[in-house]
Amino acid sequence: MPDLFDHAMNERMKNEAPLAARMRPRTLDEYIGQEHIVGEGKLLRRAIEADRLFSSIILCGPPGTGKTTLAQVIANQTKSHFETLSAILAGKSDLREVIDRAQERSRLYKQRTILFVDEIHRWNKAQQDALLPFVENGTIILIGATTENPFFEVIKALVSRSRIFQLRNLNQNEVGLLLDRAISDPERGYGKRKINLTPEARAHLVDMATGDARNALNALELAVESTPPDSLNVIQVTLDVAQESIQRRAVLYDKDGDAHYDTISAFIKSVRGSDPDAALYWLAKMIYAGEDPRFIVRRLIILAGEDIGLADPMGLVVASAAAQAFDFIGLPEGIYPLVEATLYLATAPKSNSAGAYFKAMQRIEQEGAGSVPKHLQDSNRDAVTGQGQGYVYPHEKEGHFTPQQYLPKRLLGTYFYSPSEEGYENQVKNRLEMWREAQRQALQIERVENLPDLSEEEIKSLKRNIK
Repeated sequence: MPDLFDHAMNERMKNEAPLAARMRPRTLDEYIGQEHIVGEGKLLRRAIEADRLFSSIILCGPPGTGKTTLAQVIANQTKSHFETLSAILAGKSDLREVIDRAQERSRLYKQRTILFVDEIHRWNKAQQDALLPFVENGTIILIGATTENPFFEVIKALVSRSRIFQLRNLNQNEVGLLLDRAISDPERGYGKRKINLTPEARAHLVDMATGDARNALNALELAVESTPPDSLNVIQVTLDVAQESIQRRAVLYDKDGDAHYDTISAFIKSVRGSDPDAALYWLAKMIYAGEDPRFIVRRLIILAGEDIGLADPMGLVVASAAAQAFDFIGLPEGIYPLVEATLYLATAPKSNSAGAYFKAMQRIEQEGAGSVPKHLQDSNRDAVTGQGQGYVYPHEKEGHFTPQQYLPKRLLGTYFYSPSEEGYENQVKNRLEMWREAQRQALQIERVENLPDLSEEEIKSLKRNIK
């Protein structure tokens, strides 16, 4: 009797399950999309059809692309025993029970066990480590599903023992096929009901789903179930109904995941590449998805120093002012200084000459720090020993410049900074070339004067040649 009750309850749950769950494909022939991994002749399809899945696999990709569905297709196809765990709900004790059953099944019936772990990235390192010996000795064949990058979120030992299959967002034709199937399927969909999904409504649902099958089917279900039939008993799913059912696009964006890093990377590269339109697009995506604007403006301040620099010194001022303004007013109006900074930096002349610092740092790391020339040392602290003696104060000279030695002797003639010819920095370049030439001549003359055994006439002749 309990079995009959359980069966009745399971059947009722199937019928009452959400449309997306009811329409989940049961075979590879019903499976839509991901032709690059389960198309005719592909490795994974051949392994599933032949029930020869001998190595563990990890399915990664955005939500609604069919990871769990593919695992269930494998479960329907295989003669192996299929177990399922959700990493959100299950812990090491649940895994231990699965392992014990798998070991007993293998010992008594020589039957393999396939374990599907949904959201495997939710397990910490210790929990993932607990899987490793049983994957390695073949007690279980693992199918892991994750929306994150498995190379970052799954331990290396598991990744190295698994084949990685990346699923992609469905294209619009594939999403449309799912909707059509749900409308016409009499067993699991709405085939027994009179539904008119207008072309405009269908196109809107397809477009707004952004490749997420679950999102599209959930919206269709909401549209159908919330719309009363007309006088002819037809449920009219019009564009207005579709717009109400899926009002906002789902944007894949996890603040700790790949989408976060990929999008900010695209934003910064667009600003660096002087494309204000692309920069605004990626900025809008981040704000739409709920990114912290302070994170964005911090990256703009870094970019102002790294990629614009002295080509437009105002870049750093504008970015810093945007940060201060945003903190003062917040969203939604705070978007304006953020946009202004984005546009200013994207359209500013570019220079990465500030990277000269790292050349100087590399030289110190390789050779050690040179000693400070005596004339540059602090004379206020110990003038008696000659510290600071010989230093010339530039402001007492014409043009507020005098050529003298500032680097350690062994680095004389070394140039770390190479100004660009962009924007304001071009003016810097011209001044610096003049100053460096004057300094070069002065230091060469100083060397000549210190050469031994030269007559006064010979020194004068060498000085004339230098000039």
